[in-house]
This record gives sequence, structure tokens and C-alpha cells, in this order.
Amino acid sequence: MSHCKIDPFCKGVSHLDYTLCIIGLGYVGLPLAIEFSKVRPVVGFDLNSKRINELKKGVDRTNEVSSEELNAVSSIIYTSDEKQIRNCNVFIVTVPTPIDKQNNPDLRPLRSACKTVGSYLKKGDIVIFESTVFPGATREICVPILEEISGLVFNSDFYCGYSPERINPGDKLNNLRTIKKVTSGSNKEISIVVDQLYKEVVDAGTYMAESIEVAEAAKVIENTQRDVNIALINELALIFNKLQINTEHVLKAAETKWNFLPFRPGLVGGHCIGVDPYYLTYKALEVGYNPEMILSGRRLNNFMPRHISNEVSRVMSRKRINIIDSKILILGFTFKENCPDVRNTKVYDLVEEFNNLNANVYVFDPLADEDEVFEEYGIKLISNLDSNKYDAIILAVSHKEFRDFSTNYLRSLCNEKSVIYDVKYILDSHEVDGRL
Repeated sequence: MSHCKIDPFCKGVSHLDYTLCIIGLGYVGLPLAIEFSKVRPVVGFDLNSKRINELKKGVDRTNEVSSEELNAVSSIIYTSDEKQIRNCNVFIVTVPTPIDKQNNPDLRPLRSACKTVGSYLKKGDIVIFESTVFPGATREICVPILEEISGLVFNSDFYCGYSPERINPGDKLNNLRTIKKVTSGSNKEISIVVDQLYKEVVDAGTYMAESIEVAEAAKVIENTQRDVNIALINELALIFNKLQINTEHVLKAAETKWNFLPFRPGLVGGHCIGVDPYYLTYKALEVGYNPEMILSGRRLNNFMPRHISNEVSRVMSRKRINIIDSKILILGFTFKENCPDVRNTKVYDLVEEFNNLNANVYVFDPLADEDEVFEEYGIKLISNLDSNKYDAIILAVSHKEFRDFSTNYLRSLCNEKSVIYDVKYILDSHEVDGRL
């Protein structure tokens, strides 16, 4: 394998002899590895050996890539042995960037990835980050680690880029090839190299940002904007609830105006919308600015599990159903519909609210991995739904399976006196006892 030291001024930079290493093979990294393997040699690296073995067998537990797609690609080297990345010269980091219990950025996976890459970094190599971070993180956090471990000099011996991921888990229409990709590099020449590289796999085209910091900021505000917008709709739902006005009817009426944004109230979790605002908040506070609207939106969205539990309890009380020792069935545990991802799911907060009310909570989700849910949250999912058992059913996630449930079927699962509460507007309003 030849190794090409970067000559940013050479012609045909997109045809340089690059071997790519994708660090982290989750929802973002695996589709990226699949697409790049169609045009270049790719090594897919992940610390999770179980994940590696599954991928080698053609199994993707995230359901982002089908077995047919996995089996059709034989050119990817899947490995958890870091020594196998030594011959790569472009490293793309797609590890998770979660938050800790204090809602501060948890950069341990990112730092660890930088240490791994730094151990094998060579002159002329490029390190591209896709993980969501606060503006400045690449230069302030990642570059010093790469320099320290490798002994090389940034922007002289090696280079960096940032191209934020835009994967929408469970969405088969909007994917890596169909979503425009923001790109950037640590200098003008490297920006062109990174941009040309992604053009090879993104049919929708690319947008070359002016700097890494601009690309980082663009990513973190995408989901912050959605978070604030959903918070507004959640607040409107709280207001209309007190006014005894149907929120869904109001939103449908408002949507007849061409520029009204079609958001819906609900639980806001996941690894993006419920996390990214805290990354921007962290950086804003660091430079002395208190982001009032962002934090207000976060507080309101975090309040929704309590609001739902309060509303269900109120309706139960009205029907003379005692919440203590009651049987509450929650349908759905993943953070969004038709997706097995349980990271930062706010359904967990809803379960905790009912536990605090001394109710017996049963959670059913055919898409979530039972072992993962138990390991992460200490919750044992039920595998079957029993008839004539539950005092309340909460439709928390709109999986297709749940949308196929009839109201009569749901009522058959309940005791004679019961409550059906619809968080996701799955059923008509006259068929349920409460909804957001």
C-alpha cells in the first residue's frame, strides 16, 4: 500500500491513495463505513468486540443497515484490534458524545478515540471528526491529545477536519447519501481535500464551511433549534390543557398557514435533541453568557414526563382508580418511533415518575434490546401483554406496531375502570381519556 503525504496544491486530490478508518461503528459510523467501502479501502474499528462479531455475521442491531447490505460489502475490515488501523491515513471519528448526570459534556469517548488515533498517526494523515461537540472542541480538546500522543505538529505534520453527522436513526428516506453534508478543514487546502472526499459518497452534495468552528457551531444549533421549537409546542399544550382546548385541533388549524412549523408536543430525549443544547450551553457559560432561552427550553422539555404522570394520575383519580399499587402499562421505551435506540430516552423518566407514586410499571417495546435496557436502566421489559390487567395504558412511542393497535384491543388489556393516555396522537381524541 502506497502512502501519499498530502500535497494540498496537487491536482486531483480526491484520487489520493487514502485508506479510511472509521472509529466507532454505531448509527453514524456504520453507514459511513458501508458507503466509503464502495469507493475506498475501509477499516471499521469499534471497541465493542460483540458489535464487531455481529457485523462480521451480517447483523446490525441498530437496524440502520440491512443484512443484505452488510453481506454485499466484503471490502470492510471490521476489527476491535487497534493495531489493524496502523496503515490507515484518514481517520473519521464517529464516537458518541453524551452528557453526564450534571448535563455537562462527557468527552471521555472522544478523548479515548483521540488517544487511539494519536498512537498510529503519521505525517500527512488527516483526522476528521463527526461527533457532536461544542464550538472549539476539535482544536481545544482533540488536537492537543493528537499532538501529545503522536509527537507530531498540527497543521504541519497532520491535519484535521470536521464534518458533523446528520444521521436520523430509523429514517430510511433521509440518509447519508441524501442529506447535504457540511465539511471543513484545519486550513483552506485541507478543507478542499475533506470536501472532495465526502463528495464521493454524498449524492446531495456538500457545503464547505469557512472553518472547523463554524461547522461545529452549525451542528450544535441544528438540534438546539428543534429543542426550543418543541419546548414552545409543549408549553402551548400545557396552556391548552388548562383551557380544555384540544391541542391537536389547534395545531392542525394553525398549519393551514404556509409558514407554520409542524412540531408536536411530546417527550424530548435521544442522543441529539436532548443533548446538543447542553454542549452549546457549556461553551456559552464558559465565555460568560447565560443562554436563557436554550436552558428554558431544556427545563420545559425535561418537565414533560412529570406533567404526563400528573395528568394520568388526575384522570385515574377522577375515575376513582387509586394510583398506589395500580398497574401502569407504558407502550414504548426507545427515544423515538421505529428505532431501537434507547440512549437518553425520556420514557425512563416517565417510569421513574410512576415509581415515585408507588405504582407498578410495566414497559413493553418490541424494538428495544431487553439486555441493553436492563443494563442501562435497570428495567426489565415485558415480552407479552396480558388481557384485563392494566389500570392505565400510556402510548409513549409511536412505533408502527403500536399504530396498528385498535382502541378495542387496548381496552381489552385493561381492567373495567381504566385510563388510556395518548402521548403521540396515535388514536383519535374521542377514543382516549387524555393526551398532550
